[in-house]
Amino acid sequence: MGRQRKGRSPAAPDTAEGPRPGVWQIATGTVELVPDDLTPGAWTVMINGVPSSHVDPARPDRLDFEYMRWMAAVLRMHVPRHLDPQRLRVLHLGGGACSMARWTAQEWPTARQVVVELDTRLVELVREWFDLPRAPLLRIRAGEAREVTESLSESTREVIIRDVFAGSETPEPLTTVEFTRAVERVLAPGGIYLVNVGDHPQLNGVRAEIAGLRAVFEHVAAVADPAMFKGRRRGNVVLAASHNPLPAAGSPEASEMTRSLLVDPVPAQYKDSDWTATFVATVPARRDPSS
Repeated sequence: MGRQRKGRSPAAPDTAEGPRPGVWQIATGTVELVPDDLTPGAWTVMINGVPSSHVDPARPDRLDFEYMRWMAAVLRMHVPRHLDPQRLRVLHLGGGACSMARWTAQEWPTARQVVVELDTRLVELVREWFDLPRAPLLRIRAGEAREVTESLSESTREVIIRDVFAGSETPEPLTTVEFTRAVERVLAPGGIYLVNVGDHPQLNGVRAEIAGLRAVFEHVAAVADPAMFKGRRRGNVVLAASHNPLPAAGSPEASEMTRSLLVDPVPAQYKDSDWTATFVATVPARRDPSS
């Protein structure tokens, strides 16, 4: 994720290839590698003191962050039903240490992926530290997420994942109806757009983002843990949007999704398009200032 908080003064570790504990200066602050005490060989990547990614080099299929596991559950449901798993083209907006890209490469080895990351130095370090798939299967592109998305050709991605943060918030230009329309233009038929929303207990940001997605896409669903949906804490909500149907409450697909989410280490709930429509009610979608 493209986080931009002020961090502590960096140390000056050697830049030899391979991960090892230390703090490095990057364009947007600092990046720190912290060993995972519970999983030998795994690492937490801290951007300006904030956990940004978790990488287990020996287990690309292992996703330590719960919202990434929720995204994976949605993709496992959607891709085989609406897309050709052998011909996937995936765009990741916000790269971090490419945890979701590594998972996707493990799940669908022929997928071609592009990860967009704002910080060029972070991109270089991630390539040095971790064994990432090489081009053309995985390309890491330094750039600003909206600019890159708007530059892409129509119908050229089956999956787009947005996981971009400046501090604890997603930059507002990536949350507007106009940006969502740019995403829709880039998505191929049957494609799906996944969004990681960090929000406060009042869930005003989640409501605004759902309203924006519903202004563009026919189907919008949500995944989060019960405490988040009940407004008891700050945390993450995963939103999914597509013109193809997403599982409706009571359907076999929704039941399968629910089972997969309930066995997660952080059990989550799946909310369908009817729920999201009621949840946002008359909340206005965000729009570009000039609109």
